[in-house]
Amino acid sequence: MNQQIELKKSITWIKGSALTIGAVLGAGILVLPAIAAEIAGPASILSWILMGLFSLPMVITIGMMSSRFPDSGGMASYSRQAFGSFGGRLTGLLILSAMPLGMPITALIGANYLGGVFLWPTFLIHMVAALLLVLAIILNYRGVELSGRIQVLVISIILLILIFTVVFSAQHVNMSNFHHFTSNSYSWIHIGQAMNLIFFAFMGWEMIGHLAEEFYNPRKDIPLSLAIGFLFINFIYIGIAFVVIGNQAYQTNNPATAMIDLVAYSMGNNASIIVAFLGLLICYCTVHTYIAGFSRLVYSQSRDGYLPPSFGKLHPRHQTPHVALLFFIPLFIIILFLSYHFSWNLKSLIGIPSTTFLAVYIISMLAAANVLPTKIGKISAYMSAFLSSIVFLFAGWSILYPLTGSMLVFCLKKKKKATF
Repeated sequence: MNQQIELKKSITWIKGSALTIGAVLGAGILVLPAIAAEIAGPASILSWILMGLFSLPMVITIGMMSSRFPDSGGMASYSRQAFGSFGGRLTGLLILSAMPLGMPITALIGANYLGGVFLWPTFLIHMVAALLLVLAIILNYRGVELSGRIQVLVISIILLILIFTVVFSAQHVNMSNFHHFTSNSYSWIHIGQAMNLIFFAFMGWEMIGHLAEEFYNPRKDIPLSLAIGFLFINFIYIGIAFVVIGNQAYQTNNPATAMIDLVAYSMGNNASIIVAFLGLLICYCTVHTYIAGFSRLVYSQSRDGYLPPSFGKLHPRHQTPHVALLFFIPLFIIILFLSYHFSWNLKSLIGIPSTTFLAVYIISMLAAANVLPTKIGKISAYMSAFLSSIVFLFAGWSILYPLTGSMLVFCLKKKKKATF
């Protein structure tokens, strides 16, 4: 009898922390602090602090669920435990429906940073985005052990640059720029508007759940990875927001130049090139971790009978869901080709995966509230579901995407029942 191949346990708390930071830390950190400051002025720093606190219940909930029930299905497995097979299938398919757009869009954002500096044509930007995606797939194909080491290295470089920027830019901070903190010009409405904008900078914690089966010690290492990731993310976000406000870097015509001005304080006139590469690296880390998580979700959904059995096969040597990973390559290439051919507007498309994930958060957090036995777990889960619901209601037209997908899954379930 052949021995059953399982996902390889190779993730330590160090790799887990790097993967967590890579999933959450998006390229928005390069522009969002300035845009938030334009909305709420010096008081925008409160938006970052409050949003960090509001994300804490979700981090606690995901940490509890992933460490207690280590399953590569992640949030889909939470929904299955609480709401049965329909809940697991619905959540899994919602996540997977966001993936074909979300990953190419993120790669394109990263490629656009370099393309904007070096004046690349649109075709070359799309080619670089494709290379980013293929590189992430190849590294994940070889296993989390290798890709985790790469992630640790890349995240270390990113954090060093960002921390270096905060420390040296802080020397130029003028505290008088915070004097209008309590000005009537900026109200709690402005702070709330800024919070709604930066909510998406705090998404991505759930990706650790898809890798839970591959931790050496899920009970210990997953909560530790999330805790370290939470502290680093909030330190970086609040630190960047502080120096952007303190240096009034947001009072330019283009918020995208705010980070260039800050980096110029400590790294000279090549700041735009450094920021461009930084944006590319940050986007790559997000793509890298999400591809790892999505491939495990496909594997889990196949294992549970929701997708074709071939997607549930693991590589005999690397113990990775190689069929799912290879399937991503033509899928992403098609999306990038369509984006290039039809000149898609990234700003309008990015709302689709973001809103879909909000719907997933609501379902899975309600599921966690039903499953977790502790009081703090239930309270954290309900708080996360409530906060996600508020933001979901302000999502605009993109709310139709997850709602339509949910209705299709529901109708297919009804049709399947009617045939018996």
